[in-house]
Amino acid sequence: MADKNLVHEGDKAEIVIAKAKDFWVRNSKFISIACVVVVLGVAGYFIYNNYIRKPKEIQSVDIMYKAEAYYRIDSLNLALKGDGQYKGFLKVIDDYGGTDAGNLACYYAGVCYLKLDDNANAIKYLKKFNTSSKPVQARVYKLLGDANGDLGKTADAVDYYKKAAHTFEEDKDGSAEALFLAGYLTDRVLKNQKEAIELYKELKEKFPRTKEGGEVDNYLAQLGVYNVN
Repeated sequence: MADKNLVHEGDKAEIVIAKAKDFWVRNSKFISIACVVVVLGVAGYFIYNNYIRKPKEIQSVDIMYKAEAYYRIDSLNLALKGDGQYKGFLKVIDDYGGTDAGNLACYYAGVCYLKLDDNANAIKYLKKFNTSSKPVQARVYKLLGDANGDLGKTADAVDYYKKAAHTFEEDKDGSAEALFLAGYLTDRVLKNQKEAIELYKELKEKFPRTKEGGEVDNYLAQLGVYNVN
């Protein structure tokens, strides 16, 4: 009985081996191509990362330092467009768009345009900027709110102010300011008093010790709401 079982198990093993051989014969070309693609992909990533991206990243940081210097002294046009010898933020964005420096240049460019009252371009570049930092992202949302508000896009401004208020609530002063602006525009421009009241109440509840939190009772009273705890 034991011998029959061994023979039976041996037959199974041979069947499995035969199937494996058949699978390899039918798919060996595809498997070989797939292996080559994987190897080339890994090698390509290594080459790109170490011999293209990293050197380009270092170069972009070195190139952008003069634009940052102009930015710090409010020479905004030079910061944006360069001085003929050194590149400005716009050229850094064009030439090094895939680098961290190119990304940061989008933020700088957006702020420059906002200070120059070119709100359309401010929005364009601030929206291109990416960050994983919640405090920085909250700041960007606030600036986008300012730019949209100046363009008369009140609904968009309110949305960005609310995002700014909720993204990093640990910054109580910044969040309170953004929430107040959202409530104020909602009341005075959008004429949505019900939503404005909710925004003001949220401000009073979450940030009572901020400047805006101390003043919000006056705005609630103007909307007929008193004695909010």
